[in-house]
Amino acid sequence: MIISTHVSIPDSEIELTAIRAQGAGGQNVNKVSSAIHCRFDIQASSLPDFYKQRLLSLSDNRISKEGVIIIKAQRFRTQEKNREDALERLAELIRSVAQTDKKRVATRPSKNARHKRMDSKTLTGRKKQLRGKVTGD
Repeated sequence: MIISTHVSIPDSEIELTAIRAQGAGGQNVNKVSSAIHCRFDIQASSLPDFYKQRLLSLSDNRISKEGVIIIKAQRFRTQEKNREDALERLAELIRSVAQTDKKRVATRPSKNARHKRMDSKTLTGRKKQLRGKVTGD
């Protein structure tokens, strides 16, 4: 399976098992093992260390404490489509850790923006003062 131009995973590292799907579907669900259980051991894989560290640091419920990614695909009726779906979801998870976010550059509001904000606060305060009780003298 190809993750990027430099990174790929051999099929021998991905364990795919056919299981019976859950939910509604009548007799077909009870007879046919159309869902796919995909297991991928992060530690034992040939992924670069950068990917392994980023994957293990994710707080994703698909990653077990032992460092195994478990994906259950049962969206489709056929086993082949579910297999493709499971592999695509695994690839998408691994690709997501490769993207590094841009570092945020701290900015400050301009002097004019600060003045405008203070003026609007003053106006709002005056407006609210006028809503007070009317006293008759």
